[in-house]
Amino acid sequence: MKILITAGPTREYIDAVRFISNPATGTLGYLTAEIAKEKKHDVVLVSGPCYLKPPKGIKIIFVESAIQMKNMVEREFPSCDALVMTAAVSDWRPERKFGRKLKIKRKWKLNLIPNPDILKCISRMKKEKQIVFGFALESENIIENAKRKMKEKNLDVIIANTVKNFGKPRKKSDIFAIYSDGSIKNCSSFTKNELAFFIVSEIERLARGINWNK
Repeated sequence: MKILITAGPTREYIDAVRFISNPATGTLGYLTAEIAKEKKHDVVLVSGPCYLKPPKGIKIIFVESAIQMKNMVEREFPSCDALVMTAAVSDWRPERKFGRKLKIKRKWKLNLIPNPDILKCISRMKKEKQIVFGFALESENIIENAKRKMKEKNLDVIIANTVKNFGKPRKKSDIFAIYSDGSIKNCSSFTKNELAFFIVSEIERLARGINWNK
């Protein structure tokens, strides 16, 4: 199969040197790409800024902003069998980006506007045989909020986890794989490597149930 994976954070620039971002490392996305490649899949990795070594033998597209990531995902998705959206995309961006370094040494207001929801945009493009994994990072009501997002974004599976260890070395936390048929698998004991292997294995399992003759 051809599998499209997104990874890392995005950066939304305020001026020439300052930006809004988050502490996502990109580790899970890169591990998922490596495992998919090892299992002989054709992999495309769209990566935000991170400090990981690019996996060998994988097409990798580097981006910075949410808009750039959206454009690349929309370009690559139609030819893919599956999308795994591990990237931690910034929800907002500055309404105005200043081309120079700001030197204002006083209080000022920064206006933010929402970035497009990439998975919602993809849901309008998704074909019957394409498989989409989303992620929900929640501080409360993990499963309920993830189920709502899965329905809104037309996902096959959503991986729900807490903000408790976001951007930190992997420790035990609540992680659940929630499926469109209502079933739930508790993945809380998984390492990132185990979770990546699980994601690729589940893509393969779901693909086996697709009627390719339709």
